[in-house]
Amino acid sequence: MKFRPCIDLHDGLVKQIVGSSLSDDRRSSVEVNFVAEKTPAWFAELYRTDKLVGGHIIKLGPGNDAAAKEALAAWPGGMQIGGAIDAQNAELWLECGASHIIVTSYVFKDGKVDMGRLQKLVRTVGKEKIVLDLSCRKKEDDYFIVTDRWQKFTDVSITEKILAELSGYCDEFLIHAADVEGKCSGIEMDLVEKLGNWTPLPTTYAGGIRDFEDLSLIQQQGQGRLDFTVGSALDIFGGTMSYDDTVRYCRH
Repeated sequence: MKFRPCIDLHDGLVKQIVGSSLSDDRRSSVEVNFVAEKTPAWFAELYRTDKLVGGHIIKLGPGNDAAAKEALAAWPGGMQIGGAIDAQNAELWLECGASHIIVTSYVFKDGKVDMGRLQKLVRTVGKEKIVLDLSCRKKEDDYFIVTDRWQKFTDVSITEKILAELSGYCDEFLIHAADVEGKCSGIEMDLVEKLGNWTPLPTTYAGGIRDFEDLSLIQQQGQGRLDFTVGSALDIFGGTMSYDDTVRYCRH
């Protein structure tokens, strides 16, 4: 199990945000847990020093391109980039130093997977450079993929079949449990178990992690097949969970 670190960018700053509070409406309030005084490059350099390969930079809305490029320049090839990525700009972000591009909303249309767009993306950059963000929210007994800042439910639920189908078009999956993202309230155990049973690719789970007991649960219930991202709980983002201990935890 690997620690995949994050740099979440909002209005050009590194922040930790409650995922369910994000909205397309710029006038609506966003619930912010933490705003960093340090630069995006500082965090990228920290992860580079600790050799935490495969973390992600997420642009949460407009106004974050310069900050994202700054972070990528601090560690070329070390981090992935997501946020309004499509077939038109994917190559640009790879040229800026991203190891992979992360896509969600671009490959969904009218609540379904747009295979034409997905195939176009593969032709443009190659499946080995693509991470599909299948972040989801629970509705009744299933987890449905959500788009547009996790506000719009698609008709596609997380199943063994859909993971198998989409695995032919990407290198990895990134899956936030959006209902608990940023809340430090504990992980979505059902989702972790499903992903541990079903995923055919390297998969990073994010959402709700609050302590090392949660990391142990991800390791056990995910059958050692899942990596993890932890944000708001970390002391570098204002939380109480030691970043240094988290790095060491994955090296035992």
